[in-house]
Amino acid sequence: MDKAYNHKDVEGKIYEMWEEKGYFKPEIHPNGEPYCMILPPPNVTGTLHIGHALMLVIQDILVRYQRMKGKKTLWLPGTDHAAIATQSKVEGILYKEEEKTRFDLGREAFLTRVEEFAKQSHDTIVHQIRRMGASVDWGREAYTLDSKRNLAVSTAFVRMYDEGLIYRGETIINWDPKMKTTVSDDEIEWKEETTPFYYLQYGPFMIGTARPETKFGDKYVVMHPDDARYSAYKNGQKLEVEWINGKVQATVVKDAAVDMGFGTGVMTITPWHDRTDFEIAKRNSLEMEQIIDFDGKLLPIAGELAGVHIKKARPQIVEKLKEKGLLVKIDEHYSHRIATNYRGGGIIEPQIKKQWMVSVNANFKLQHSTLKGIKSGEIVTLKRLMKHVVESGQIKISPSHFVKTYYHWIDNLRDWCISRQIWYGHRIPVWYRKEEMYVGIDEPQAEGWEQDHDTLDTWFSSGLWTFSTLGWPEETNDLKTFHPTSVLETGYDILFFWVARMILMSAYLLGEIPFHNVLLHGLVRDASKQKMSKSKGNMIDPLEVSDKYGTDALRIALIFSTAAGNDIPMSEDKVKGMKFFANKLWNIGRFIDMNRIEKLEVRGMNIEELKQLAKNDSDKKLIADLEKLVSEVTANIEAFRLHEAAQTLYQFIWHEYADNYIENVKNRLDTSTYLILHNSYLILLILLHPFMPFITEEIYRKLPGHGESIMIQPWPMAK
Repeated sequence: MDKAYNHKDVEGKIYEMWEEKGYFKPEIHPNGEPYCMILPPPNVTGTLHIGHALMLVIQDILVRYQRMKGKKTLWLPGTDHAAIATQSKVEGILYKEEEKTRFDLGREAFLTRVEEFAKQSHDTIVHQIRRMGASVDWGREAYTLDSKRNLAVSTAFVRMYDEGLIYRGETIINWDPKMKTTVSDDEIEWKEETTPFYYLQYGPFMIGTARPETKFGDKYVVMHPDDARYSAYKNGQKLEVEWINGKVQATVVKDAAVDMGFGTGVMTITPWHDRTDFEIAKRNSLEMEQIIDFDGKLLPIAGELAGVHIKKARPQIVEKLKEKGLLVKIDEHYSHRIATNYRGGGIIEPQIKKQWMVSVNANFKLQHSTLKGIKSGEIVTLKRLMKHVVESGQIKISPSHFVKTYYHWIDNLRDWCISRQIWYGHRIPVWYRKEEMYVGIDEPQAEGWEQDHDTLDTWFSSGLWTFSTLGWPEETNDLKTFHPTSVLETGYDILFFWVARMILMSAYLLGEIPFHNVLLHGLVRDASKQKMSKSKGNMIDPLEVSDKYGTDALRIALIFSTAAGNDIPMSEDKVKGMKFFANKLWNIGRFIDMNRIEKLEVRGMNIEELKQLAKNDSDKKLIADLEKLVSEVTANIEAFRLHEAAQTLYQFIWHEYADNYIENVKNRLDTSTYLILHNSYLILLILLHPFMPFITEEIYRKLPGHGESIMIQPWPMAK
């Protein structure tokens, strides 16, 4: 063995060898129990960050462990077209470099640009996944927008439409005037804002608002039916009041949605531009009128301010209210939350628009079910399916405190808006011709049909990911063998975005769960536990750190203090510290290699065989401790306590093995002791391999008495 371990010389070569030998394929254990994980597909919007690296390491540890346990193990890779994120990225580049919008290019030319960007990004991401040592089966790689996944998406849409679970209707949506598209509730990022709060006189009532630009059409004044202050006013009562552009006839509405403790306990409503107001209007069959157009400009109801953008119009409206004596006072330090699109940052403007929706409360007959507690042919709702599979224990979420969070989200779930007014993504499989509408997997052959211009929410296609990647809607061998998958490992921040939607889609379309276990990891933060960002200058580039210290050092540093579900403080110093551990591991191997006994044939020996060789207390203690270590590491991995497994291995190798045992045997290396030393080290390498695959492979191949690769060696057994 060389004097020092040089990760740059070996990592690429070892990964190529693993691939060439076919070790990543489930076929290396054709008769083993199936074990499957589907890689959460990284977005084709750029490069992998440190959070992606953590995800890859956790999953690779689980997969390598199960493979060494002899299971027929599949880790299937793929990438996500991430429609809004990718289109937003390309639109930004287009405007920065050419000062053009997508509308200047047209749909086809713009999509060509997006696909070119996505391809370049995909290639970069694949390279980075390889660099992290991820043992995925590249022969089965998938992409959410490829032809097979497109067939799956169209099939799912048509089935759900035929069953009445997808419908098209007017609803209030989250509109982003910047990107000119709808976004889902889960794609909203709330930001705190300090803004003036205006108190206005509306007839005999004082009302409050932070958005006077929405108030032109206010003709309903709402109060709680139990509010004694307004008992003199009756539901449906008409009042004539002076308002922004003259007199309006106001109608009194009594509704329990009003918070009696907020402000004066009375409010006017703008149903078209506020979800709460929209719900009040629906309950009370009130008229709704649009005030702001889809570009963020005022409509003709605003009189002389029609066509003016709401940002520019607000001070003019306030001045007009003041001139008319309708402005009572202004609170300049009102703090509230504003909704923004987390992709692109546009400020959300609620609008009413005809959209494609998934009904989560509609009753339907479940055609096929292997779910415990729900039979084929039973009448259910999507919401019930999503909750039942977790409540019944068919899907286990870890850490368990996220179960309560999941239930809360399901209980408050509204119909899912799945149409997007962007160009990149799965086009909605619906065509129109005059008054006709056709919904189908294939385009109608007759002339005159025009396809719906909208695309589907990205989460609709990624919701099919556990089974579309395995060949659905075809009944493939992979689908029969590997679904439901074993574990879904991902960040807790997409529990609702993705995990819940996969449960919805799999339960409905296949009548089975998509996975048995959900393992949620936290966010990687800097050493001060702050969120990493370019603006703060605290980002850690996983590839730069890997180049500097080795991929193994980065991998075990990420895992070492990573309790499931908790955010992880991370610094380069942690990786540097693990580089010292890698050096220690190498030096142990080098010591054993340098002290080989001439002509001694070394073969791999298990713990029971080593017990037969032990002659003194030191040897017996090592073997007993090693057996205990195997049990502890195995139990910790099985329970997803990967950080505890890593810590236990680190402490044992550095202190019990190197500092104590090796120092004890240096001067008494006879045949038996050397065999114990050598083979116990091989067992330690196998235990450490899922965590530090490259250096363990390199050492293993340089020492005698082993198979062709550590990666396919059996996991050690302990009584």
